[in-house]
Amino acid sequence: MTSDDSALPGDAAPDDDLDGHTMDELSDYLDRGRTPYDASIENSAACRLALTGMTRLQELSWAGMTKQSRLDPHRDDAWISGLLDTIKAEVQSGRDVPLSHPDATLRLALTEAAVRGMIRRAGDTMDGVIMGRCQLDGDVTTPGAPVRVDVSASIRFGMGVDRVADELRERVASALRRHTELVVDGIDVTIDDIYLEDGHGHD
Repeated sequence: MTSDDSALPGDAAPDDDLDGHTMDELSDYLDRGRTPYDASIENSAACRLALTGMTRLQELSWAGMTKQSRLDPHRDDAWISGLLDTIKAEVQSGRDVPLSHPDATLRLALTEAAVRGMIRRAGDTMDGVIMGRCQLDGDVTTPGAPVRVDVSASIRFGMGVDRVADELRERVASALRRHTELVVDGIDVTIDDIYLEDGHGHD
């Protein structure tokens, strides 16, 4: 048995295929305000995770990146493409992350994508932070095995790097404690880019 709303299908989808939809199709759907309602998208956990990531990217930085593209289109396009590739990779279900249950006959698990999604949401709640990669290193399928979490993020110019990294690390740790039984050996946070809120570019 696999956990609830964030669970994804057991078989990984082909490259650029999210339950029959591509990232371009999801982008068009998002641009239309998710209308008309498409049940094949809205009923797919993989598509919803991808839409959440794309929405966050638009909300935080689309205007700035659009302005920057006129100044440095190659770098800006590469940055956007990299984030979209990361989102696409993360919504594949991956490994099962077991959860204990009093009834030994029941097998409960979160998908790895669901865990990555909760880590990403922990960062997405921070003002001025755009999450990059999210990786779980270690044997997440074995209860009690140590796991390291590796995340990256871009932050708004003027924010303190050390403070943001510490807060992000704590938020991720708190989310994992609340929703999983993973034994987290460490959380590595890399601030790999700084963006300017007024849209003049990245540092």
